[in-house]
Amino acid sequence: MLNRFRSLAVLVAVLFCSGLFAVGGSSAGAGVNIRLPLPRLFLPVPPPLVLIPGTYAYAAPDAEADIVFYQGAWYRPHGGFWYIANGYNGPWRALSAERVPPVLIGLPPNFRRVPPGHERMPYGHVKKNWKTWEHERHWDDHDNKKRKHDNDDDHDRGHGRGRGEKNHKDRD
Repeated sequence: MLNRFRSLAVLVAVLFCSGLFAVGGSSAGAGVNIRLPLPRLFLPVPPPLVLIPGTYAYAAPDAEADIVFYQGAWYRPHGGFWYIANGYNGPWRALSAERVPPVLIGLPPNFRRVPPGHERMPYGHVKKNWKTWEHERHWDDHDNKKRKHDNDDDHDRGHGRGRGEKNHKDRD
């Protein structure tokens, strides 16, 4: 009986040390979460990125796993946990919940979908410019200009410039 207890204690200690269990505290008590191993991800070339609307985070819509580039680092959600890496192929390190940037926690489930009007950008272009874009609020200005342009197009409707309109000389 004592040997079984020792074996169980050693097993639990090994699991905690290996990172397969994460203990989270709360005011109601402690909980134990099982962290599954992260599947390997290999991208032979840098993935193209697309801006996730309303953020300065960029998704890799063509990657086989959910990965996000944000403020110079790569983030990867898996099994209810988040991982971080310096490169898109890893190595990935587990993040505690407090260290996950809040903008990533609230991403919609379909964040990898490329929204209308958004194009894929080369990773090198995003890597080189993300800091300037974020500092200068580049995408905020871009979205405002796009909305203004779309509204200007709406005002032009009904003034003889649409499809199917004929030149007044052709009417008889």
